[in-house]
Amino acid sequence: MGFSWNMLIDLGIISCALLIATGLRSLVSFFKRYLIPNSLTAGFILLLFYTYLAPHLGLGTEGLENLVFHLLNLSFIAMSLRVSEKKASGKGLFSMVIAILSQYSLQSLLGIGITFLFIATLIPNLFPTFGLLITLGFALGPGQAFSIGTGWEKLGFEGGGSVGLTFAAIGFLWACFGGMYLINRAVRKRWIIPAPLKAEDALEKKENTGLKLTAQRGIKGIPPEVMDPLSFNLALVLAIYLVTFLLLKFVTHAISFAGDMGKDFADGLWGITFIFAAMNAVLVKKLLLRLGALRASDNQRLTRIAGTSVDIMVSASIAAISLVVVARYWLPILVMSILGGALTIFSLLWLSSRMFRDHVFHRTILIFGAMTGTLPTGLALLRVIDPEFETPASSDYMYAVGIVFLFALPFIFSMNFPAYGYTSGRSIYYWITFLVYAAYLVFVLVAFRFKVGKGAFKGAGRIWKV
Repeated sequence: MGFSWNMLIDLGIISCALLIATGLRSLVSFFKRYLIPNSLTAGFILLLFYTYLAPHLGLGTEGLENLVFHLLNLSFIAMSLRVSEKKASGKGLFSMVIAILSQYSLQSLLGIGITFLFIATLIPNLFPTFGLLITLGFALGPGQAFSIGTGWEKLGFEGGGSVGLTFAAIGFLWACFGGMYLINRAVRKRWIIPAPLKAEDALEKKENTGLKLTAQRGIKGIPPEVMDPLSFNLALVLAIYLVTFLLLKFVTHAISFAGDMGKDFADGLWGITFIFAAMNAVLVKKLLLRLGALRASDNQRLTRIAGTSVDIMVSASIAAISLVVVARYWLPILVMSILGGALTIFSLLWLSSRMFRDHVFHRTILIFGAMTGTLPTGLALLRVIDPEFETPASSDYMYAVGIVFLFALPFIFSMNFPAYGYTSGRSIYYWITFLVYAAYLVFVLVAFRFKVGKGAFKGAGRIWKV
């Protein structure tokens, strides 16, 4: 038969790894204690498989790379279509925006600084955007790191996508192990006081192996006799993705007439497809709201679509890492990962303990998990100390992300400037990039001073101030 099985074979292999990871979690307490996501465990199992066994079976990682790229965009569409059911508390929303932007600017300034230090000393041929993969892998996630890193490969960054995935995988490790360390320290230092578990909750927690099935609550949306509600929501997501593809084809075709720089810029736009996908989803959501048809979609199924996409994407992203590329860049990866993770921990503790007025550590641990792993990682850490999401931390974060998204558009676009400087031989682009990130940091510091008041920098030597 002439049918292609490639994508389904890759999905089947990923599914097997996820099932194995789920079984390991039920048998080995280590995975539960440190909240290791099943997708992360599956990813490392797949990394060994695709590195050592798959080549002998005629399997490569091209299919995995395609899955990472497309599932990232689909997850952004699904989450952008959701309608928030909780309102922000208002007390910590602005502070959360400041905290998130602080990590974008600090991680990027650290990355670009270390990159040019290596260029000036040990690795003169290091691609100038190398260090920006810290921010992409840690704060933005594996999909963005791979998508943008792969775009840089066309401009001369050999193995850029794989390096981005490596930083993302290390970020997950920081989130899991660093997050549990911070939670235990918070309990010892009495930054938080754990609420006593009810008897039934304690029994449920003791028996929960990660295999428990929960009954599904009633969901509003399109009647099942008309069309399966999941089918409708998935069709909506895929239709928006098709529109995004057509829009990008039109935009890149129009820009390509601007010469070589226009073509380079057009290629870079495909690396940030997730931004265009999310923007289109927001526009469609507003259109459905205006037409009174928004009830046809529902948050729970959109969340399931996004969650499934993220689980498969994370597993595929780690499996697609090239150990050959990692071995080539091991020194800058090691240095940047250690310093980037440490900077994230200390800067977040310092800022959060001074800015937030309520549920200080709850907000801190959620942001830390999201700024080193993904939002589900941050929510998993938050659930350790807030099992029912009774604090406003999670709802405030959702609103903050929407605001940050608008603030971050120039930030993400400017990430391509060093690559343009490299291809054109014009160092002015390096300075522009540095000034953009420095401007973000200045904005963060000014906003922090405005939010906290006169005593903002009093006792600056203390990491945690309450």
